[in-house]
Amino acid sequence: MHVQQGDVPVYTVSGANTARPLPDWLARRRKRSLKADPEFQNRIELLQDFSFEEASACVRVSEDNNWIVSTGTYKPQIHVHYLPHLSLSYARHTTSLNIKFTLLSTDASKSLHLQSDRRVEFHTPAGLHETIKLPRYGRDLCYDRLATEALVGSVGLGTDGHGEVFRFNLEAGRFMQSYRIDVGSDSGSEVGLQGSIWAPAVNSIAIAENTHNLLAFGTSIGSVEFWDPRSRSRIAVVGGQEGEITALDFNDSGLSIATGSSTGVVKLFDMRSPKPLWRKDHGSGFPIKNLTHMTTSSSERKIMSSDKQLIKINEESTGQTWTSIEPIVDINFTTWVKGTGMILTANEGQAMHAFLIPQLGNAPRWAGHLDSLTEEMASEVTTDNYENYKFLTLPELKSLSMEHLIGKTNLLRPYMHGYFVASKLYEQARLIANPFAFEEERAKRIKEKVEKERASRIRGNKKVKVNQRLVDKLLKRQEKRARVDTKAGILGDDRFSRLFENEEFRIDENSREFRALNPSTLVDPESGKSIAPATSFSEESDENSGSSSDDSDDSEVAPRKARRDSVVMRVSSSNQESGRQDRDAAFGSRAQKPGRPSKARGGDVVGDKEITFAAEPKKNKEKTDQVITSTPEEKRTAARRSASGNVLRRL
Repeated sequence: MHVQQGDVPVYTVSGANTARPLPDWLARRRKRSLKADPEFQNRIELLQDFSFEEASACVRVSEDNNWIVSTGTYKPQIHVHYLPHLSLSYARHTTSLNIKFTLLSTDASKSLHLQSDRRVEFHTPAGLHETIKLPRYGRDLCYDRLATEALVGSVGLGTDGHGEVFRFNLEAGRFMQSYRIDVGSDSGSEVGLQGSIWAPAVNSIAIAENTHNLLAFGTSIGSVEFWDPRSRSRIAVVGGQEGEITALDFNDSGLSIATGSSTGVVKLFDMRSPKPLWRKDHGSGFPIKNLTHMTTSSSERKIMSSDKQLIKINEESTGQTWTSIEPIVDINFTTWVKGTGMILTANEGQAMHAFLIPQLGNAPRWAGHLDSLTEEMASEVTTDNYENYKFLTLPELKSLSMEHLIGKTNLLRPYMHGYFVASKLYEQARLIANPFAFEEERAKRIKEKVEKERASRIRGNKKVKVNQRLVDKLLKRQEKRARVDTKAGILGDDRFSRLFENEEFRIDENSREFRALNPSTLVDPESGKSIAPATSFSEESDENSGSSSDDSDDSEVAPRKARRDSVVMRVSSSNQESGRQDRDAAFGSRAQKPGRPSKARGGDVVGDKEITFAAEPKKNKEKTDQVITSTPEEKRTAARRSASGNVLRRL
């Protein structure tokens, strides 16, 4: 199974049957369909018999990466796998449940097991070698190679009122003086020989191997004590942590230590400072069970932490989550195959899990074929496990008129808060409910595609809260320059961001300042929106109107339409002939249609008119009176001549 956590792929090599992503009925159906598959029938598991009848408690890999030792139940037993053969080497039953164990040699030939009945057992390939009885129940087990001592953290208080870490020297074959750890007082109920139900204890032990060899003990009062095994004295204490300390692990350099608490918090401490470098919360609230420092194939350093539900791998420098694994069963123990990308877990399921993270490292040499398989899986296009089914909620079923099928057909199966519907049934029901669904969806997608191309080709779209007209104006200017950028100029300047977000910076187009800067912009008093300036022109010029210049050509005047009918221009005549008063007339009503004779009467002049005043002698007054009292034809001629403004014609 392939699980993608962010950019880091995680592959479940074994244990997939306990972490099914599919519903039970769907998994059973697929399993039945594989019965006739010869490839499935001839399959070979990664590790044969890598499971227990009920659950597994602890699993470890030897230093030479050739052996895997695991413990589980029920009945309590020990399994030893030989990795070059990918098979179970031998299994052994015990009389009590195993809490934790450690390997004393580089291979699986010697192991030390902490049992739940206050016993510590020594096992070899030949069988149970020796058993010792502890004064009190143990919580954690560690082996000091330099001193050849087995260290066991215990529950309760000793005779001096302190917690104890028992030291059993394997070379001398006897108990040495214990480490006395401050674990507080036993304030629980029903205090007995082994302490109360919530008795104080030393929960975890860690040793800095291959460096300074310091010992670290995590207690139930939230403190971590550091001891020097050479002088058998306490050298430092870090207290005041959140909850009980349930897990500890030193860095390979010995300069830092990671702590895990019962509240699900992981902290990284520098050995030279009591303040943590970073703090990471698992979020589930369960105690941290294991902490492991890891190094990837690219020399990046990680820290793996696990509780009963989740495995997280964090960056050692920053504490940021690199990837996470969440099996469906509870986790009891987690271990890392050093130098590789494989992680093994002991859990509450029958099969133990094996996860492979290629970015963490290559597969172990005994499972080298997994590298090529993961590369093929990464190159293939993965499909959804539910490709033959469609998940619908109850309201969606009602909208398709399918609620009457609930509980009456296998094509509709309940799961969580909805139902799995067969894909063919869903498509038919959707087509019946809306026959034009396909055409509508196709038209919608075409419209979205066209609008997207149009917006990118013509003008950039940018929506703002305030002053949208100003933004459109700026974008239109950019459009004329054939280059649209929604972040150019003041549009992308953070100093002017409030101009388009704050209502206090809204431009008032009715203000005097705005009109002074924008004289061509008119504002509608009712809507408050700006409109284009209104102008009205006559469709055609008057062909019969008089002209003061002979070079004017009426054919050059093109008809124009009025922009606004509400705005009308009027012209006044200055003639006062025949005793008529001056009157204003609509300019459009004066326009003459082409091909018709002019009906302009005396004083009704269309167009511009110029009047020149000149001094006249008294003797010409009689001629003027004669012209005025002449016939109507002469009047019409006189009016036309007077309109030209040529005084010489009147002399």
